[in-house]
Amino acid sequence: MNRIPLVPLILGLTGLIPFVWGATTLWLPDLQAWGSSHLGPRFVGPYVQLFYGSVILSFMSGVLWGFATKTSGTKAAAGYTLSVIPALWAFFMTGGGPLSAGTNLIYGFAGLLLLDCVFSIWNLTPHWWLRLRVLLTLVVILSLSAGVYL
Repeated sequence: MNRIPLVPLILGLTGLIPFVWGATTLWLPDLQAWGSSHLGPRFVGPYVQLFYGSVILSFMSGVLWGFATKTSGTKAAAGYTLSVIPALWAFFMTGGGPLSAGTNLIYGFAGLLLLDCVFSIWNLTPHWWLRLRVLLTLVVILSLSAGVYL
């Protein structure tokens, strides 16, 4: 009953690639050199994680906005208001250099998971939503942690 449908699971896991790639290039200097020379320096290490992370937080604001449309009145107003927080967080909190931006993205994704819980409690998400979001959030936070704490 709570099984994550295959397509959202595959797309969600595919969306982890830039986070995991960035962490991997931090651990493997030869891979980072290859990636930097073939893809460009913006697409390795923390740089790919930070740029992509801010894009994903903004994307998730849109997803939450869509969930807010499933209700009305004060709950809808609260949903719309909460839904813009991840995008605003990404905009204001990721410009202070790789360490602070990475740390703030970790907090942003943790906060996003809390918002996912709220929308789930309000019965605005699919029944499998939190299972997917917990899985994806754990991988994102672990990957971002490589850029911040290693």
